[in-house]
Amino acid sequence: MREIEYLIYLSPEMDDRLRVSAQKNQGEILEFVVQYEALFSGHWKPIVRYDTAHGFAHRDRMWPGGRVEKEPLFFDSYNMAFTHATLDLKAHWAGYRKTYEQEMKK
Repeated sequence: MREIEYLIYLSPEMDDRLRVSAQKNQGEILEFVVQYEALFSGHWKPIVRYDTAHGFAHRDRMWPGGRVEKEPLFFDSYNMAFTHATLDLKAHWAGYRKTYEQEMKK
């Protein structure tokens, strides 16, 4: 089994990052976490997390105040779910951040 862990900074200011962790065996992903985090007032806040906790692939969307929305993913494999998670967060992190910031102001 092979463990993969890395960070990808998404913004030039380094206020936005992806935290990636996965367990692989012979090219097959056995479990993963791909989490978008944003820096607010010196603290990293998880905004969107894709993972395989609880035995299934899903997306958790975190909101100010602690509310979490869980949405199951329906892919044929964890490899496909992992790829989707990475591509979604790289493409849409700015929108996720903007929505989170708007909710913080309410």
